[in-house]
Amino acid sequence: MIPFIGLLIGIILGIFLKIDIPASYTTYFPVAILAALDSVFGGVRAGIENKFDTEIFISGFFSNIIIAAGLTYLGDRLGVPMYLAAVLVFGSRLFNNFAIIRRLLIEKGRRKVKQREE
Repeated sequence: MIPFIGLLIGIILGIFLKIDIPASYTTYFPVAILAALDSVFGGVRAGIENKFDTEIFISGFFSNIIIAAGLTYLGDRLGVPMYLAAVLVFGSRLFNNFAIIRRLLIEKGRRKVKQREE
């Protein structure tokens, strides 16, 4: 629940605060946001599975962002679009976590229906 609340607060702040991102950072922010979303979906998944740990979530959240931004920075310095590696990895993890969350919620719903029928 904590990751979801943080995501909502971030979205609300993003809507109401008009912050301009410098053009030199336009490659970094989308990759960092994708990494952060991966962590949020992982946290939601862990919450549904009753395995959520705040320390693991927070450390994963910031380390994912640092790794994604670091890959992007290194790619900029080498002239290689390494941000694509971060987009590929975090994007696939995001979709994987979303699929698992969807399955877990469907299974929970089915269990509730079976309990009502009994």
